[in-house]
Amino acid sequence: MLIDYRIQLREYLLQISRAITAQLNLDDVLQLVLEAATRILAGQAGLIALRDPGGEFAIRASYGLSRTAVPYFAPLLTDIPDDVDRSRFHIPGLADKLGRVAAELGLRLQQVVALPMAIGPELIGVLYVFRAYGTRFTADDRQMLSSFADQAAIAVNNAQLYEAVSQEKHRLDAILEYSADGVLILDAAHRITVFNRALSKMSGWPAAEALGRQHDEVIRWARLETELNLADAVAGGWPLPPARPLYVEGDLRRRAGGSISVGITYAPLFTREGALANIIASVRDITRFREADELKSTFVSVVSHELKTPVALIKGYADTLLRKDACWDQETMQESLGVILEETDRLNHLIDNLLDASRLQAGALSLEMDQVALDALAERVATRFRTQTDSHEIVTDFPPDLPVVQGDAGRLEQVLNNLLSNAIKYSPDGGRIEISGRALPDEVVVTVTDKGVGIPPEEQTRIFERFVRGARERHQRTPGAGLGLYLAKAIVEAHGGRIWVESHPGEGAAFSFALSRS
Repeated sequence: MLIDYRIQLREYLLQISRAITAQLNLDDVLQLVLEAATRILAGQAGLIALRDPGGEFAIRASYGLSRTAVPYFAPLLTDIPDDVDRSRFHIPGLADKLGRVAAELGLRLQQVVALPMAIGPELIGVLYVFRAYGTRFTADDRQMLSSFADQAAIAVNNAQLYEAVSQEKHRLDAILEYSADGVLILDAAHRITVFNRALSKMSGWPAAEALGRQHDEVIRWARLETELNLADAVAGGWPLPPARPLYVEGDLRRRAGGSISVGITYAPLFTREGALANIIASVRDITRFREADELKSTFVSVVSHELKTPVALIKGYADTLLRKDACWDQETMQESLGVILEETDRLNHLIDNLLDASRLQAGALSLEMDQVALDALAERVATRFRTQTDSHEIVTDFPPDLPVVQGDAGRLEQVLNNLLSNAIKYSPDGGRIEISGRALPDEVVVTVTDKGVGIPPEEQTRIFERFVRGARERHQRTPGAGLGLYLAKAIVEAHGGRIWVESHPGEGAAFSFALSRS
């Protein structure tokens, strides 16, 4: 009989071992362990309780019990010691607890044996088997049950390891997939194995189509700024110990046309034997960095030019007037002093704009809010500008009942100054310039319209950025630092308004801004 039990025990344990090896579904394996343990010990029911991270025990598998009956066995999960030594493991009052539960449920369960499930010194659960007759569990029964407890502990350990690995994989997959930078992973043959959505957006290649392709099919350069690309580096023996990353920078060709400025850092990953396993590449969109560099260069170039021009004129006229060998008539004196005054105003205007731009960057542009009549403000600005040009007709057109707005009169005048100044500057042949206004249900709109050179469509989206000047004015060296529209937009938006342009090349431009009605 004992031999039969051992054969049956061996078959059960072999079956459980195969199940543990074949699958990582913890609930299924625990159920298999529990059924085998209950049968081999001639029991009628069983439970497996696992310890949660908070230290409490919860029933994870049951056998021979209805689903509704299982919660009633919770008292058996109390007073469980941390001792994992099965020869000393004892739950106080366990038999009495079973008696009360069995009586409450009307079950004929009389005997119980419980053994700890442990991974090393850590108690992770308890395996219970119940009998419906009075025969007590023997030392041999406990010895056989210990084998099942070991199998259950192995299953739990495997499941926990698998869950930890799965969670880590999901976490890393999410990090790679949703990284702001592009991530590209190649195998040893330079085939693409990982291609995240940021890189897909940069390159124009859907990830599904990029996977499995060779690196050079997808990563193609329109312009390369570094000495080596990946193919050149590999041909030269890269990677070699020490495995230094390779940095490549340039303009990457997009699949649908065009290019994007990127910097790619390639890092090799080796096997324990030292063979190349993967190449991991981080791809960063450096368009903004390049724009920032260009902005700095533009700032230095434009501002130095705009500062030097009035300073040179002021110095030239001052030197001329101070010549001891010349005696200037009153008209010449007045003309020279007029130029000095005009250039001084121009220099002061540029400095004010630069200071305002700095305040905007620091978030320190202040507003003194009050009620402002935009029609009166526009007429005042127009009157001042009429004295500065003979070739332009500057008119205003506002309805008599235009509502007032809440705003900073000085700052809004600065907006109109910049818009009207631009209208004059970019209407070199003169013509009509109109400042008009209209009332909408929720807004008051002011528009400055000219008949000048206009703005190409491709430049209209960037016309309100700092130091941005169109190709035409750069080519024709039209004065200006590219700050007027940037400041106008910032002031209007600080008022909670909006500003926009409508233009066709050769047909002039209409700059409008809208503010909420008071």
